[in-house]
Amino acid sequence: MTVITLIDHANRTLQYHADSAVVHHTIKGKLSSEEFRDLLTKGAECLEKNKATKWLSDDRKNGPISPEDSTWGEVVWGTRVLKAGFKFWAIVVPVNAVGSLQMRRFANTYRDRHVTVEIFSDLQKALSWLESMH
Repeated sequence: MTVITLIDHANRTLQYHADSAVVHHTIKGKLSSEEFRDLLTKGAECLEKNKATKWLSDDRKNGPISPEDSTWGEVVWGTRVLKAGFKFWAIVVPVNAVGSLQMRRFANTYRDRHVTVEIFSDLQKALSWLESMH
């Protein structure tokens, strides 16, 4: 399995699973607005460059996202990745209750935008599900 690391910082990573065409971010701690937007922007660039359709969000250690970043995510990132062909999203939800509820709301928003979204508590199950999607 070929995994290309695009970002490797103490509080976040971004990888591309080349064999299964999955963009995979992991949030490992509190992110500034700049770090959050950079992570998603570089992920969108990877999705576009590789004509990928799958995204894995490992948000177990993520907390609530600010209203400004939430809006940016839906308007800027969301529009960009949908235009690029984003179709399948596996979300490993935060253990933080507010963050978990927020990610579930985002999942419903993207379901309404015709993305197949599944919620997981186990990272390997999330990746396996994405790898099975075509």
